[in-house]
Amino acid sequence: MAKGFNRPAGGGGAGGGMMQQLRRLQEQMEQVQAQLADETVTASVGGGAVKVVMTGQQVCRSVEIDPEMLKDADAEMLQDLILSAVNSALDQSRELASNRMGPLAGGMPGMGF
Repeated sequence: MAKGFNRPAGGGGAGGGMMQQLRRLQEQMEQVQAQLADETVTASVGGGAVKVVMTGQQVCRSVEIDPEMLKDADAEMLQDLILSAVNSALDQSRELASNRMGPLAGGMPGMGF
């Protein structure tokens, strides 16, 4: 009889241990993703003229414009500031997510994570 045919059902042995590790890793990743939904970063540009708050999952929570910026009514400059603040907030949000998820990626050697 060939080796391996009398293994217990349910994936016992080394494969079962790997599956448990994968399940734990998945649970940890889900927890971190839930935390990232609540954590925020704030990007401020133009000396505080425009502020953008974004979650760790890249969801924009708020955009705040200093009312003084509206007095000059320079739409092009305001658009540039908003664009810059949003992109900065996205970069910070991605960095936050990478920092939170990075340790989990190192938890499964040989799995390509």
